[in-house]
Amino acid sequence: MNAHKNARTTPHSRAVMVRRVLEEGWSAKAAAAAFAVSERTVYTWLARYRAEGLAGLENRPSRAKAVANRLAEPWIAMIERVRREYRLTGAEIALRLKLARSTVAGHLARLGIGRLGRLDPPAPVVRYQRDRPGELVHLDVKKLARFWRVGHRITGDRHGASDGAGYDFVHVAVDDATRLAYVEVLSDEKRTATTGFLVRALRWFRQRGIKVERIMTDNGSGYIARLFAKACRWLAIRHIRTRPYTPKTNGKAERFIQTLLREWAYAIPYKTSNSRNQDLPRWLRWYNHHRPHGALAGSPPISTLPHSA
Repeated sequence: MNAHKNARTTPHSRAVMVRRVLEEGWSAKAAAAAFAVSERTVYTWLARYRAEGLAGLENRPSRAKAVANRLAEPWIAMIERVRREYRLTGAEIALRLKLARSTVAGHLARLGIGRLGRLDPPAPVVRYQRDRPGELVHLDVKKLARFWRVGHRITGDRHGASDGAGYDFVHVAVDDATRLAYVEVLSDEKRTATTGFLVRALRWFRQRGIKVERIMTDNGSGYIARLFAKACRWLAIRHIRTRPYTPKTNGKAERFIQTLLREWAYAIPYKTSNSRNQDLPRWLRWYNHHRPHGALAGSPPISTLPHSA
């Protein structure tokens, strides 16, 4: 059989094929071979031409003209109304309207409300920036793998990976108004580590003339510990926690971590994680003192302070 049997034809080629059969006396078999289609296809186009003329040789949509047991529009409208007003599941709607569950599920999907979450419009992103340095500082932690040889992110080869090396925990503190950042690499993210980091971060900001009033964290175990809460009370700092599963609330810390990973952690093929960590102070000083920041009209974070630190 011809390898191109039943290949797709165009309206023009169909017209030529029909003319050769009807006007030039070609057989259906000869036309099928010449146009790389089956004889059945030739007879199909001949029948359409006889019934409709050249219009019958045009392309047509592949969907069926009619669907068996298709619901009438009032039923579809009722399914949508019940879904939106009463927030019922597809099974509950099918039971109430005495319809097949598959039918209801199919129409809900086509209406774009197959999931209950689709009934509510997404909450608008609220962007804010505090007016005063220290009014709010964002805290977060990023876990990074330790290694004693160049990793697969650089080489692309997972053989010889530093399995069992453990992890470093990069603690970050970012001031909302100035975007000044303080970072430490610690051995864990437990209560003692997070509390100690908080105290040292506050001291670092104070040395730059910033008195921290509030801090924002997620609900990690180190941040919700009693020791951390006690430190906040002693230091007269209000602790704000993000809503669960909403990391965008602490978006400035999240965004800074992305920059940190891209421009520091994964930017250079460090030989070991220790050499990576030793390079952090250099990168952090460059970020705070020299790197243009988009949210600060291209100025570095330190430029927002009255006096450079």
